[in-house]
Amino acid sequence: MKMNQTLAELEVALGENLRALRLHRNIDQKTLAERAGISVRAIKNLEGGLGSTLKSLTCVLRALGREDWLKTIAPVASINPLMMTRNAEPRQRASHRRTTLSPGVNTKNQAGHGSAREHKK
Repeated sequence: MKMNQTLAELEVALGENLRALRLHRNIDQKTLAERAGISVRAIKNLEGGLGSTLKSLTCVLRALGREDWLKTIAPVASINPLMMTRNAEPRQRASHRRTTLSPGVNTKNQAGHGSAREHKK
């Protein structure tokens, strides 16, 4: 798979992979649609890279016995070093990107006081 594919190219590649898997299992589109509980038109859209719903994709993957494909999309890290601290709590939301300071920039606030972290030392 080449890098920097357009969305359309990704959809076509996914559709080709689904079609190849279906044919490898010797299943026609009508039978797959019945097993997946979706329309034949949805199968044709998926295989043709014409777009579809996430529900249709997951139904087809389940009917083909390939739900494991979904686990490869965004695997969860099994070890998070930040969670190994004593008072660590699971994240509730993502944080904003922090900007890095250029060398020589004063890190004290405008009142001339250090940060809260410096006061704890």
